[in-house]
Amino acid sequence: MKRLELLKETIPRISRVAVLDDATFGATSGYTQAETAARALQLRLQHLTVRGAADLEAAFHAATTGRAEGLLVLASPFLNANRHVVTELAARRNLPATYEAKTFVEVGGLMSYGPSFTDMYRRAAAYVDKILKGAKPADLPVEQPTKFELAINVKTARTLGLTIPPSLLVRADQVIE
Repeated sequence: MKRLELLKETIPRISRVAVLDDATFGATSGYTQAETAARALQLRLQHLTVRGAADLEAAFHAATTGRAEGLLVLASPFLNANRHVVTELAARRNLPATYEAKTFVEVGGLMSYGPSFTDMYRRAAAYVDKILKGAKPADLPVEQPTKFELAINVKTARTLGLTIPPSLLVRADQVIE
């Protein structure tokens, strides 16, 4: 999982990462992918699941008591809708966090790496065009995202006492000062 690799590149000494997961979302492959990547990167994971806003504070408390040195926030509509709370809790706990959507970075999260939603919407419009011109939806191939974006909040890094490696900054699509 690229986001864990980027977190390890940013904090080479990191060994324990908490993984925030939305139990109501139903997409379990994110944690499975994180486990596979963690083994390769020699990271220990702490799985934190939430079912609603009331669980967020407890999850971050568990990350702190579990001595997490970083945080991986898995994709979920609930966590995205609560991105202000999630990034604030990460900041209060001094947890460098990585997210899938750059909207987290825009509100104070450290870094994100994920599909370009702008590109995905543009490609979806091409599908709509084909359907409106008579193509059967069942005949159209399923596509995976092809463009990914890296966003880094340098201000947050400074607040956390981190120096983002120059090699990471040059690869970033968006750097927030």
